[in-house]
Amino acid sequence: MNNTHNHLGRRDVLRAGVLTAAGAAIPMLARAQSDTLRIGVVSPTSGPLGIFGEGDGHVLDLVRKHTAGAIDAGGKRLKLEFIHKDTQSNPVRAAQVAKELINSDRVDLVLSTSTPETVNPVADACEAAGIPALSTTSPWEAFYFGRGAKPGEPSPFKWTYHFSFGVGNFAKLYADQWNLIETNKKVGMLLPADADGNAIRGLLIPQLEKAGFKVFDAGPYQNGVADFSAQIAMFRKEGVEIINTFPFPPDFAVFWRQAAQRGLAKQVKIMQLAKAGLFAAELEALGGLGHGLHAGAYWHRSFPFQSPATGLSCAQLADSYEKASGKAWNQQLGATASLFDAALAAVRACPNPKDRGALAQSLAKLKTETAVGLVDFTAGPVPNCTPTGVVGVQWVRAKPGSKAKFDVEIVSNVDNPRVPTTAKMSAYAMGG
Repeated sequence: MNNTHNHLGRRDVLRAGVLTAAGAAIPMLARAQSDTLRIGVVSPTSGPLGIFGEGDGHVLDLVRKHTAGAIDAGGKRLKLEFIHKDTQSNPVRAAQVAKELINSDRVDLVLSTSTPETVNPVADACEAAGIPALSTTSPWEAFYFGRGAKPGEPSPFKWTYHFSFGVGNFAKLYADQWNLIETNKKVGMLLPADADGNAIRGLLIPQLEKAGFKVFDAGPYQNGVADFSAQIAMFRKEGVEIINTFPFPPDFAVFWRQAAQRGLAKQVKIMQLAKAGLFAAELEALGGLGHGLHAGAYWHRSFPFQSPATGLSCAQLADSYEKASGKAWNQQLGATASLFDAALAAVRACPNPKDRGALAQSLAKLKTETAVGLVDFTAGPVPNCTPTGVVGVQWVRAKPGSKAKFDVEIVSNVDNPRVPTTAKMSAYAMGG
């Protein structure tokens, strides 16, 4: 009996020791978590939208290096931890990885970028979970109204914030850019059946008509379609000399090659791109058909701004990427840098970044300079969104020494006058 008693006693002592050690570890773990700010980053780095995320890893490396893994906020120094996840260009996966960041990685803030297919499902997951989120590079109307907000009604969103160009930016830019070339002002619209296409169709077309353009909408099409013969026939019949489209990048290549084969490309004087036509690799894939294409740009290496999160000017940011990757700079570099610029500014301004409500309020009041210029959530037009300017650009064959076969020149700055133009716009000329 005494032996049994002694055995139980030793076992109890051992159990008590384990519990004591575990109890001591709990406050240590809590303290470690409270001293670390975990930020999730979601973007497409593979799939049809993967070209948008090509430079995100490089920008994140620059941010990690510049911040040295820490930030001063709320009167204390917090460790910074970034967790980057790829959406594979799939909205369902975007929501899935956002939930992983929230539930498994226990992040304090989620950042996302590049098209509604990424930012909308991520924002919905964060809104449902009560996690502050910030995003960019998608028309703000597609983010706000595309997720259920109604014009004139109070915002249904408490946790999710977005800064990017909007339909108003495009309308202002196009009215200027399209008048730089003499045309018949007939515009063909090629818009997909997605959040971008729906926002542009409903909001941009009326503004273009008000500006004096006659618009011919070819109707919604499904992303990934392989045959644009019906749309091309319509544009040829109506004699359009301007085409505006917001496709997935691979879809534009299919459309424009077919347009060249069927004679439409020779008819067009302005081929205006958005969502596609943003990256040199796309133009290279088109060969001679890429020279002279027009687009709107939300960032350019000539932007006269600094990126506080990376410590670099816009030109230095472009040079840094080219040196590290051996590839040409692209405009998403600056947009991604601006996302970190804005996020870290909100963290620094927050009295307690580990408090979700306080961090969301800091985002709502944010007004700061970034790599794309001023981001000001106090200016609206709706509580959760604020627009940033775009410039009109034209793709031309690269000068000797360039990292790519095509360079992009700024030809209109009416929507972003702080940015200088770099060239005069010319009409598209197939094979020119």
